[in-house]
Amino acid sequence: MRVGVLGSGVVGKVLAAGFAGRGHEVMIGSRSPELLADWLEENPGVGSGFFGDTAAFAELIVLAVKGTAAHNALSLAGEEHHAGKPVIDATNPIADEPPVNGVLKFFTNLDESLMEQLQKQYPRTKFVKAFSSVSSARMVNPVFEGGKPTMFICGNDEQAKTVVTGVLEQFGWEAEDMGAVEAARAIEPLCMLYCIPGLTRDQWGHAFKLLK
Repeated sequence: MRVGVLGSGVVGKVLAAGFAGRGHEVMIGSRSPELLADWLEENPGVGSGFFGDTAAFAELIVLAVKGTAAHNALSLAGEEHHAGKPVIDATNPIADEPPVNGVLKFFTNLDESLMEQLQKQYPRTKFVKAFSSVSSARMVNPVFEGGKPTMFICGNDEQAKTVVTGVLEQFGWEAEDMGAVEAARAIEPLCMLYCIPGLTRDQWGHAFKLLK
C-alpha cells in the first residue's frame, strides 16, 4: 500500500520505518519536512512532504501526532485528501499538564473520546484506533515470552478495520476488535494505565494481552 504518516515525532518515524520495512510505499508528513533530511538518509525507503502532500499520496493514513495537534493536523492534511480512506488513529488526548503519581491527565472525559471528536468533525474519514496503548519501542516486532501482545482497535468502518488488522499482523500483533468508535472511550485511557509503570519506575517494556 501507499502509506502516509502524519507526524514526524518518534511514533511517526517508528511506524513509517515499520511500513517501509514491510514493502509499503511510505511518505512521512511534517510541517517542516526539510528537518527530516538526516533521518531520511538513514531510511531511504521513505519520502517526505507536507501534511497535504502526504495525505493525498496515501491509500492508508496514520495519524501520529500529539493529541492536542490532531484536529489541526487533519485540517492541514485537507479533508478532501483523507475522506473515504482508512486512518489509523494513534493519538491520545493527553493534556499539557503534568501527571499525578504517574497518571496522565486527559483533556477529554469518559463520555467522549478524542477519536469520537475527530470522527464527528470528519464523518467521511474511516478512523480506526490502534497503536495508542504501547510505547513506540514496542510498536514494531514486539517480542514477549507470553506470545503476541494484543492491540485493541475500534472504528465504524468494517473494511477499514480489516485493513488495520492486516497491518497489525504484519507488525507482530494480534488485533482485538472492540466495536464502533465509542469504544475509544475505553481504549484511549489504556495509555494512562500503560504509562504508570514507565512514569513511576521507568519501566516501558510491557504490552497488554487479552486472555480468553
